[in-house]
Amino acid sequence: MDHRIMICDDDSDILNALEIYLKQEKYTVIRAINGREAIKIVQQENIHLILLDIMMPDLDGLQAAVKIREFSNVPIIFLTAKSEDTDRILGLNMGGDDYVTKPFNPVELLARVRAALRRYASLGGIGGIVQNTAETGVYTTGGLLLDDNKKLVQAEGETVKLTSLEYNILHLLMASPDRVFTSDQIYEAVWNEPAFNVSKTISVHIRHIREKIEINPKEPRYLKVIYGLGYKVVKLP
Repeated sequence: MDHRIMICDDDSDILNALEIYLKQEKYTVIRAINGREAIKIVQQENIHLILLDIMMPDLDGLQAAVKIREFSNVPIIFLTAKSEDTDRILGLNMGGDDYVTKPFNPVELLARVRAALRRYASLGGIGGIVQNTAETGVYTTGGLLLDDNKKLVQAEGETVKLTSLEYNILHLLMASPDRVFTSDQIYEAVWNEPAFNVSKTISVHIRHIREKIEINPKEPRYLKVIYGLGYKVVKLP
């Protein structure tokens, strides 16, 4: 399938390099030079993944990601020269799915692109369908429902809009209610790569899921933290 990837950076040399790497892998590349242009392209075209620079004039990548998340769950991989852990967490907080620092290794970048596209496909975003692990593919606990056939999540009767990573994390936990998963186990199951120092990354995504499925995220009914051990979804009648 023709995967369409938008690359957004105000540095033409970076755009040129990204385009070469991605076209070698047979991806279709759409270019943008600032956050406002990126938002417009995602609104008008069928984009499967975004490589988004953080530091740009006018509208930076973080602000653009927030706007894009208002109408799209397309995977976003941030590109930035900053490597501090706080910047990585900030990017995830703004709706990013992954993070690559400059100067980037082309092999690593392409591996992360392929992984993000696989996760997006698992939600039907680009035609992919995940094999159900339950007979019906429908998981419920209390007023929380996940229908893996329809890729649908509802909380108290209201449809919840999750990113591909958030959906896959919740699916993992709801498929095994009351089982405690460590951060490493969640990461390796959802990202499909070895875990290394991922506790903060997982905690950010768990917080985002709680904000969307819980009536009171500070006193969660469904998604619990088992301190020092990990996370679980509680099975309720």
